[in-house]
Amino acid sequence: METTTQAQVRDYYGTQLTTNQDLKTNACCTTDIPAAHRQILATLEPEVLDKYYGCGVCVPPAVAGCTVLDLGSGSGRDAFLLSKLVGENGHVIGVDMTDEQLAVARRHVAAHTERFGYERPNVEFRKGYIEDLRTADIADSSVDVVVSNCVLNLSTDKAATYREIFRVLKPGGELFISDVFADRRVPEALRQDPVLYGECLSGALYEQDFRRLLHELGIRDYRLTERRRLTIENAEIEQKVGNIKFYSLTVRAFKLDLEDQCEDYGQAATYLGSLPDEPHGFTLDDHHYFETGRPMLVCGNTADMLSQTRYAPYFNVVGNKDRHFGLFPCGPAPSTTSGADAVGTSCGC
Repeated sequence: METTTQAQVRDYYGTQLTTNQDLKTNACCTTDIPAAHRQILATLEPEVLDKYYGCGVCVPPAVAGCTVLDLGSGSGRDAFLLSKLVGENGHVIGVDMTDEQLAVARRHVAAHTERFGYERPNVEFRKGYIEDLRTADIADSSVDVVVSNCVLNLSTDKAATYREIFRVLKPGGELFISDVFADRRVPEALRQDPVLYGECLSGALYEQDFRRLLHELGIRDYRLTERRRLTIENAEIEQKVGNIKFYSLTVRAFKLDLEDQCEDYGQAATYLGSLPDEPHGFTLDDHHYFETGRPMLVCGNTADMLSQTRYAPYFNVVGNKDRHFGLFPCGPAPSTTSGADAVGTSCGC
């Protein structure tokens, strides 16, 4: 049964917002789009772009031939981008609960299929709830990659949503999301504000609660690839939220049995430079940039992320876990921000 909050969110994105110009804050704004993605986005239908409300870039590399699930697919902007990237042999499934957004996405499937030169559509849009993906007929271990762009904060049951994500991911599959997080727990009074919730603010998880939630699901290490402070730029809303700081985070996590600390087994990884559009290096997270051809010592978790996932063909990982050398000295690059805005890594390193 649909909750009151779900109905409010559906109304906000289905009727109150007509384009992204109607948003009241900058929480749903995307910056630093890769050049290769911009070229594809330039070919999408204007209506799809006008009704896009994402907060980051949630499209990982190496998706050719993959089955990708987009949670809260909205007008289909990211799903159509992925449709081009996965190729004709890949498959993209968008799930959304808002009829108006689904209608926008569905009426542009044929146009994009023809524009990409495909004989048949490789993208579909299903109505369902992200808290229960069975409502969209998503089977266990059926998806290579799950993406979501500024939607999971709108979930009324975060634990159920993330549980469903790792149910539908295949072993070794990847969750890659951009979403809004808070530097503290948001008070219940603010959570009940329909505008703050619809603007992707008051439903934001406290980042440490996100870490704890994943740990309870058996995901003991996740990686942060980007962090951007949201400035909101609305005096009335800034007054309401007070000292709470909100961040757009891009996060990746894998369906792997990893350790809760980065352990040293003497392993090393070398990026082969063979990923399309990434000939010079590969960024795993905020403290792992692999320069092409240069071996890098890595912890056991990082070695598994590179060797037991779809990234394996693009790396040479040397060593095993027969011998343990203690904790691995792993961590993010030094923060360039001082004082109250200084932040650390969110991964298990």
